[in-house]
Amino acid sequence: MRQRRGTPEFSISFLDVICCGFGAVILLLMITKTVQPQILEKSTIVADGKVAELTEQLFEIRGETTILNRELDAKQEQISQYKERIAILQGALAKAQSRFDALETTRNTNSIVQQQLAIARQQLSEEEKRLLGINSEKKNQLIGGIPVDSEYIIFIIDTSGSMFSYAWERMLKEMEATLNIYPEVKGIQVLNDMGNYLFSRYRSQWIPDTPARRSLILRNLANWNVFSNSSPVEGITAAVRTFYDPNKKISIYVFGDEFTGDSIRSVVQTVDQLNADNFDGERRVRIHAVGFPVQFIRPPQLQTTGVRFATLMRELTYRNGGTFVGLNDFRP
Repeated sequence: MRQRRGTPEFSISFLDVICCGFGAVILLLMITKTVQPQILEKSTIVADGKVAELTEQLFEIRGETTILNRELDAKQEQISQYKERIAILQGALAKAQSRFDALETTRNTNSIVQQQLAIARQQLSEEEKRLLGINSEKKNQLIGGIPVDSEYIIFIIDTSGSMFSYAWERMLKEMEATLNIYPEVKGIQVLNDMGNYLFSRYRSQWIPDTPARRSLILRNLANWNVFSNSSPVEGITAAVRTFYDPNKKISIYVFGDEFTGDSIRSVVQTVDQLNADNFDGERRVRIHAVGFPVQFIRPPQLQTTGVRFATLMRELTYRNGGTFVGLNDFRP
């Protein structure tokens, strides 16, 4: 007999039921799950706002960049100007260095010549002693008729408007020439005709004589325009009273162009009393004078003050062992 096939444990209907059940469960899950809806429109608005903000920042950055570029161009132009000035200054420095080297070479050459002259002078002195005798000495040394045996010199300068305006450059040249005839002294002093000092820190003191101080005196004199009454008596009396020393050889140089005082005789008598003879019969200080003919620019009837200055200085220099030099022109 044929055996009957057994009944299967799972049939197609059962599988359908199972699938339908899973589908129902999935459907229930989908129905019961809650999700917040997304608003796409809002996201778009926010993104546009950020783009606008970033665009504005970009424009600001570009504006700042333009300003910074302008400032950079200005700074670069300044740097170019500074570089040009540096180049000019470097050129000037090179020229100054070259001049300094030339002056240094000249100074060294002059030093050698000076040493040679000192040796020659010493040899001449020895020869002079041999020819004239050891005990022989020269009592007066004259250069251009002016005794230059003094160890201390005082300049009394008329600082009036006429001198400063017309004869000042010539006065500076005469001052330098006078200093040159005294290669070395122990002291110098400069006053104006009112007794005021050129260097107040050396008031009532001698200015030590050095080449640097001589140059400084001439530089300061170039612009020394102080009050003056065009009468040298105040300066002369102040110089004699302050600096007279019986152990010093002193010379006074008066530079001026006119005398506006009341009496020539009274000035001469005042100076005679102050600068009396010493035990050797000589005056305490020598008085020299240089006259500048500024009066020539005036009509003849107005030239009396210049003539009076020349008359006064001739008498003072004669009485006080000095020399009066009248220039023929007040221009250099």
